[in-house]
Amino acid sequence: EAIGYVAFIASAAIPPTRWLLKKYVLPGSGEGPDQETRESGQWRIVLIGTMDDGSTVRTLVGGEGDPATDSTSRMLTESALCLAQDAEKIPVGGGSWTPAAAMGDLLLDRLTSYAGMSFEFEPAPVSP
Repeated sequence: EAIGYVAFIASAAIPPTRWLLKKYVLPGSGEGPDQETRESGQWRIVLIGTMDDGSTVRTLVGGEGDPATDSTSRMLTESALCLAQDAEKIPVGGGSWTPAAAMGDLLLDRLTSYAGMSFEFEPAPVSP
């Protein structure tokens, strides 16, 4: 999957293949789902990770609305508001941080309270 992603990004960076992608692959402006479809959509993902102590955790993340338009814009908006309104509460400084690493629980609270997202954390089953 990673190779496909890199190939897609590389082809989008080269003008002739970018033109082909725009013409034959990527949707044009206004060609996405209509408002009713976007509003009635929902999505769920499962993330599994290993902690420093070797234990495994699973996070179930979900949201309402179309993930490509509605949820993404809500996540960006809440991240921006968190940076603007809660800057003094952000526990890290300097460097390059992902939104989750920098804003942590502040962002998590915003996403669950205002962006229609849910997060469920649980121990993951141990695989043999």
